[in-house]
Amino acid sequence: MEIATLTRWYLGFGLGRSLLRMAARRGDMIPRALVDPSLQADPYPFFEELRARGPVVQERLTAATTSHAATKELLRSPDVGVGGGHGELPKPLRRLLAGLQRAQVLGPMDPPSMLAVDAPRHTRYRKLISREFTARAVARHEERIQAVAERLLDDLAAETGDVDIVQRYATLLPVAVIGDLLGIPDDQRDELLRLGNDAALTLDPGLGLAAYRRAERSIRELHAMIEAHIVRLRENPGEDLLSRLVMLEGEDALTDVELHAIALLTLGAGFETTVNLIGHGVLLLAEHPEQRALLTDRPELWPNAVEEMLRIQPPVQFTLRVTYVPTTIAGQTIAKGMPVTAMIAAANRDPSVFPEPERFDVTRANAHDHLAFSAGEHYCVGSGLARLEGAIALRTLFERFPDLAVTGTPELRETRVLRGYDRIPVVLGTRVAAG
Repeated sequence: MEIATLTRWYLGFGLGRSLLRMAARRGDMIPRALVDPSLQADPYPFFEELRARGPVVQERLTAATTSHAATKELLRSPDVGVGGGHGELPKPLRRLLAGLQRAQVLGPMDPPSMLAVDAPRHTRYRKLISREFTARAVARHEERIQAVAERLLDDLAAETGDVDIVQRYATLLPVAVIGDLLGIPDDQRDELLRLGNDAALTLDPGLGLAAYRRAERSIRELHAMIEAHIVRLRENPGEDLLSRLVMLEGEDALTDVELHAIALLTLGAGFETTVNLIGHGVLLLAEHPEQRALLTDRPELWPNAVEEMLRIQPPVQFTLRVTYVPTTIAGQTIAKGMPVTAMIAAANRDPSVFPEPERFDVTRANAHDHLAFSAGEHYCVGSGLARLEGAIALRTLFERFPDLAVTGTPELRETRVLRGYDRIPVVLGTRVAAG
């Protein structure tokens, strides 16, 4: 088991990380985004430096898009894709990895996850779940999200000292929403939170071996939980997303492997990005009291404020594509088979699209033009729900605790693709009763 785990980690994460480190030592800039620890605290000056080299940067091992236009063009191009999980590896290594995975549960970055497949499989999965994320379907969650937020803040109001707003609020609200989506019983949601946190680590390509071991153990436990849950739903379906998917018949019917992949992705990607959005929102508003005052006076700005948060601090900093044919982006031809990093965080601060891009402005008219949820075929299907969760969570938090202030040093997670906080200590200050 240990040899198989080590091999899976090496082929899925370790080999790429070693190559990136070697390239970074030779002076290549793109690999530094994943492997240079000095960029962890504040990567944005680096992204600006990279963007100054042009809208498309090509180096020995990889390429990257840095401007808003080039990144959007890449993400929408029919000539690129996600690589089919490990499609960029040589064929013998792909066969070895496939053999190892047959005896192992699959993570959120392994096929048939929607993050790891292209059309037509991706199109089929997206069609089946997108009906649960239409504007009308998302609106049905509003009352429940508001109730969860109020309950969590009622609990916080009893605290007298510092509070970790990430662990006590930003993580608990999204896991309640995802628990509802998947029909997970209330008494299993603490375990769902623990396992989902670990599973989300595999979304980051720079994952170390120790973290991979923990993630793999948790994914194995998570699959066992989901398997038992699917059995229950087949016997007694509810009104949730997973129940509807379990009960599909005929051409739409999904295999158990596909059901597991959708459930795991909903938990891993949907949970992590929303937690990061809420955490970044707390810090941005704590650092910009004039923007908080604007939102107090003009609460109708909250939806746009969330767009601006997503622009200036995207929860997903960059995403990888592979060219399937020689591909022209922003007038430059990129060779077939080249990994291309879409630098979302750089694109979101492109001054040609967003004047004064470093300025946080909740009134910014085109804030919604950000690429935080990607673009094209892989545009985040749950983006509407994430926006709603973020707006309700932050608006309600600052209405209930208008003097909330950060009291210590926030602790960033070690992941690079996903940028967010493990801990944000705050003092709540004045309490305002709900309602």
